[in-house]
Amino acid sequence: MANKGPSYGLSREVQSKIDKKYDQDLEERLTEWIIAQCGAGVGQPEAGKTGWQNWLKDGCVLCELINSLSSGNKPIRKIQSSGMAFKQMEQISQFLNAAEKYGISKTDMFQTVDLWEGKDLAAVQRTLMALGNLAVTRDDGTYRGDPNWFHKKSMENRRDFSEDQLNEGKSVIGLQMGTNKGASQAGMTGYGRPRQILNNNP
Repeated sequence: MANKGPSYGLSREVQSKIDKKYDQDLEERLTEWIIAQCGAGVGQPEAGKTGWQNWLKDGCVLCELINSLSSGNKPIRKIQSSGMAFKQMEQISQFLNAAEKYGISKTDMFQTVDLWEGKDLAAVQRTLMALGNLAVTRDDGTYRGDPNWFHKKSMENRRDFSEDQLNEGKSVIGLQMGTNKGASQAGMTGYGRPRQILNNNP
């Protein structure tokens, strides 16, 4: 996995399209948030996409991040820096599991290889954006940093109606159906009879 050669042909074209989705400005904002959220102990990445990948690649920073968003028990108890590939990938997986339990949907999640092999760092940015949005929306006192870095998610606004209210609604004709106000059968003739046209002029 680590000794993967360059891509050619279609693979190269697909990888090029994925790389174009990566947002340099977003990288800076996410880095700023992670450092504000976790503290200076997480260090600082080298400038550029590869530097950002290497900073997150072993999973330690990501695990620190998800732990800092938990007020009670920390979801990841043991965070250990390791040079071994399987240990690093295991920590990334632990972060992804904890992020899903925190409330991130599966569609917003990156795959371990997206980060570890650098296959799709834009997907990593998408997951971290979703995490930031959710942290700001929760507003439970664990978020640190500028709230304007992220958008608040719309929350469910559940309404509970009583049985009487539900029954009352059944008798109302919705406006999209038209209206029956002012309707009458005045002037209508019976079926099959010719229409009476009376001329009152002499």
